[in-house]
Amino acid sequence: MINITFNKVVFKYDPPITPLKIKSDIIENKLSKKIISVSINGEQKELYTNIYNDCEIEFYTWEHEMGKKAFWHSSSHLLAQSILDFYPKAKLNIGPAINNGFYYDIDFGKSFFSEKDFYKIEINMLFNASKCFNYELYYISKSEAKKYYKNNIYKLDILNNIKKNYVTICKHDNFIDLCRGCHIPNTYFIKAVKILNISGVYWKGDKNNKQLTRIYAISSPSKKDLDKYFLKKKESKKRDHRKIGKKLELFTFSNIVGQGLPIWLPKGFLLKKKIENFLLNLNQKIGYEMVTTPHIANKKLYNISGHWEKYYENSFNTFISPNKEEQFLLKSMNCPHHCEIYNYKKFSYKDLPKRFAEFGTVYRYEKSGELHGLTRVRSFTQDDAHIFCTKEQLIEELKSVIDMIIFIFQKLGFSKYKAQISLRDKKKKYKYIGSKEHWEKSEKDLIKATKEKKIDTYIKYGEAAFYGPKLDFMVQDILGRNWQLGTVQVDYNLPERFNLFYTNNKNKLIRPIMIHRATLGSLERFIAILIENTEGNFPLWLSPIPIRIIPILEKNFFYSKKILNLLMQLEIQSFIDSRIESLSKKIIDAEIDKIPLILVLGDKEEKLNSVSIRSYKEKKIIFLSLERFINFLKKEINLK
Repeated sequence: MINITFNKVVFKYDPPITPLKIKSDIIENKLSKKIISVSINGEQKELYTNIYNDCEIEFYTWEHEMGKKAFWHSSSHLLAQSILDFYPKAKLNIGPAINNGFYYDIDFGKSFFSEKDFYKIEINMLFNASKCFNYELYYISKSEAKKYYKNNIYKLDILNNIKKNYVTICKHDNFIDLCRGCHIPNTYFIKAVKILNISGVYWKGDKNNKQLTRIYAISSPSKKDLDKYFLKKKESKKRDHRKIGKKLELFTFSNIVGQGLPIWLPKGFLLKKKIENFLLNLNQKIGYEMVTTPHIANKKLYNISGHWEKYYENSFNTFISPNKEEQFLLKSMNCPHHCEIYNYKKFSYKDLPKRFAEFGTVYRYEKSGELHGLTRVRSFTQDDAHIFCTKEQLIEELKSVIDMIIFIFQKLGFSKYKAQISLRDKKKKYKYIGSKEHWEKSEKDLIKATKEKKIDTYIKYGEAAFYGPKLDFMVQDILGRNWQLGTVQVDYNLPERFNLFYTNNKNKLIRPIMIHRATLGSLERFIAILIENTEGNFPLWLSPIPIRIIPILEKNFFYSKKILNLLMQLEIQSFIDSRIESLSKKIIDAEIDKIPLILVLGDKEEKLNSVSIRSYKEKKIIFLSLERFINFLKKEINLK
C-alpha cells in the first residue's frame, strides 16, 4: 500500500489511485464537487493522474489561484476549439493562463478577426462547454506529433525545442492540442466566458517574424463570478496607482530619461523616505547595520556569485571603462556586494550573527511591453539585508525575520497573507547550484522555522532561488489580488563561492550560513500596491503632506505661521494655503489632494490658542487646544 498525505493526515491506498477517487473518499460531497485541480508533491496535475508512490497532495477549488490557473488554461483550449470551428485554416500557437484569464496566439492567415467576432465565439464556447467533454491528457511520440502538426510552423517550433522523445497531448471533444497539462476534469465547469480584447504580437517577440493575433479572454464557473470580476476590474481602474500617482504628483516617467526608470517627485520622495525611515528605525532596533554599495560592479563579482550565468538576459549589458580591460555591470543584486562587505575583516563566532541592511537600488532589464507603472520597472530599490550566522543560530534568525516581516505588514495595513515555501524542482535539480546535503538541510530548516512560528504556509516546488530555498510572503490587497512582498532565503552557496569564514571556539575556520531577507521587496512595487490599497488615502504617519493650514482671513496668517513653525520643529511636513481663494475652494482642493488633516484657523482659534481640525477620513470638524493637538501628533506620527 502507499501513503497519501492530505492536510497532514495519512491515508493508505492500493496503487494505482487517482486524486479523483481520493477526493471522493475523504472530502465531504458538497466540497468535493467544487474541487477542480490537484498538486502531487507540489506539482500541479490532473485529477485523473495515476499515483503509484507515497506522496503529499493538495486539492484546489475555483477560489484558489492554482484552481483558477487550471480553469483558465482549460478555457484556452475551449477558445481555440471555437476559433477553429469558424476559422478551420487558422494556425494555433500558444494559449496559457495569465493572472486574470488567458490568451491564445493565432495566425488567421488571410482571414480577419475583430471585435465583431467576439460574441459568436463566446456563444460557441459555451455551447461546446455544455457538452461536458472530459479533458484527456495522454502521451504520444514526438515524431507522431510532428506528423500531426506538419502544416503548423508554430507547433513544430515548440516540438523542436522539446528534448524528450515523447510529448503530451490534450483532447476534449474533437479538439486536440499540444499541451503540458494542468486541466480541470471537463468542460461542463465552464459556465461564463468573455473575450476581453485582441492585440497584434510578433511571433517569439521578434518584429522580423509574422504578426499573430492574441485573443485575451476570461471565464468562470458562473455568471455571478464573472460579474464580480468586472466589478473588481472597475474598482481596480479607479485605484490604478499610475492614475492616482499622477493626480497626487508622486512620481513620473520620461521617455528621454528611459522607459521603466521612475522619477520621484517631491511628494513621492517624502512618501518613499517615510517608508525607508520606518524600516531604518526597525532595522536598527533589531540589530542590523546599515551599509551602502555602488550602483555598478565589476563583471567578475557576478561571475563569482553565479548571477551573470543565470540572469545575464535580465542584466544590462557590460560597459567598458576608459581602461578597456575593465568590464562593469549595473548592479542587479545586492547580495554579492554584501558578501564582500563581510569579507573586509575577520570574524569569530562571538561576532555572529552579522546583519547588513541596505536600501539598494538595482537595475534589471525588462522588455518594454512588460513594463507597468511602478509594479514592473527597470530600476528599483530593495529593502535588502543579508545575515551571516552559524548553523546553531540559523533557526532563531529565520524566526526573527518572519516576526519582522509580519510586524511590518500589520503596521502598513496588510492583514491577509500566506507564506509560500519555495523549494527546488524535484525533476530539474540541475537548475540549482550547491550540494544535495546543503539543499536538504536548508529546506528542512526553513520548514522547521515556519512550523515553530505557526504561520499559514504552503509548498511550491520549482520556485526556489538558484542558490537556496525561499519563504515568500504572498499578501492579499483590498481587491483580493495576491502580491509577493517579503522573502527569506537560506543560502549555503554564496558563502562558499566567496570563500567566507569565521573562527569557531576551537579557532577553526567555519563557513557561515547566509540569509537573504527583504521585508517589502521592491519599494517601488510596494508603493504601487499601497497606493491602490488605500486609493491614495495614506495613513497620517505615511502621508507625504499630512497637514494643510488654511487661514480664514489674511490677519490669521501670522497665527498660521506659528503653527507651521511648531510642525516643522516636529519634522512634520505642512504648508499654508495663502492663495486668494474662498475658504470652501481651499478645503475642496485639500480634499482632492487627499490631505489627512486640514487646519482651519480664524480669530477664535487664535484667541483660544487652539485649532479646528477637518479630518479627510472622518469628514468632521474637531476643536482642540494647541497642546492637545501637538500631543496627538507626537503619538500618531513620531513613532513609528
